[in-house]
Amino acid sequence: MPDDVVAARAAAEEESAFSHPAVEPDATAAYGDHPEQLIDFYAPRGATGPVPLVVVLHGGAWRAPYDRRHITPFAGFLARRGFAVANVEYRRGAGAGAGADGDGDGGGVADGTGAAVAGRWPDTFDDVAAALDALPALARQALPQADARRTVLTGHSAGGHLALWAASRHVLPVGAPWRVDGPPPLRGVVALAPIADFEVADKLAVCGGAARQLLGGEAHFGERRPYADPALLLPTGIATTLVQGRTDLVVPEAVAESYADAAAKAGEVVGLTLLEDVGHFPLIDPVADACAVVVEEIAQLAW
Repeated sequence: MPDDVVAARAAAEEESAFSHPAVEPDATAAYGDHPEQLIDFYAPRGATGPVPLVVVLHGGAWRAPYDRRHITPFAGFLARRGFAVANVEYRRGAGAGAGADGDGDGGGVADGTGAAVAGRWPDTFDDVAAALDALPALARQALPQADARRTVLTGHSAGGHLALWAASRHVLPVGAPWRVDGPPPLRGVVALAPIADFEVADKLAVCGGAARQLLGGEAHFGERRPYADPALLLPTGIATTLVQGRTDLVVPEAVAESYADAAAKAGEVVGLTLLEDVGHFPLIDPVADACAVVVEEIAQLAW
């Protein structure tokens, strides 16, 4: 397919995904004191008994302009399919003048141009770990229909990275602040076009070098990768499926394929569902066929 046709299709896919009105949650709970440490809950529609809980981590290159609202149509779609849903917010990178600390360490990293920069080290990771730790108790209060024993973690793009990372906390290096003693109680992970291998993503300049920015820039990329890169945190022992569009111009399929290869070398089988003529955004677009495929992948793990 000619490049201009692929680019035009990608633009149309993005426009469609962002054309839906935000879906308001049934409840919201805080998992910390920061105003962005929130989880939105969506009750399953038409469910009469305990149902699986799907935890959603949004994408947006870990950058501040992209919050959880853009993925609420996807969360609402999951709820209409009978799942209980938890949509997690977390701290992301900021632009110049928004808490920048000047050295790329800690929160509010800026690139000197006023543009939003990816991620906040260690805040982004602190938040995802804290949210997952607090989730069972919060879900019991907000979603009594949710069966936490059937929890599936999903995320899109940068959120796909965070989903894979959250499922690997038990294999983090000893001494890591987010390390836990055993695997999390998950039925599995469905990562959607995830930034799953930082080395490959960095070589391809995915999202303008967002993975490198997330870890604090050139000075910290190498030393922090073992604590943050899912491709280095294997095997997890958690059932994992990646769903990837083959014409994704944002996070190319080479990133997902590299993670799957790394898993195989570590002795773990990771599912890789490649969708022909699908780009980055149909995976979370309720009107796209690709989104129905995603829901089926989640259902296979959840039920």
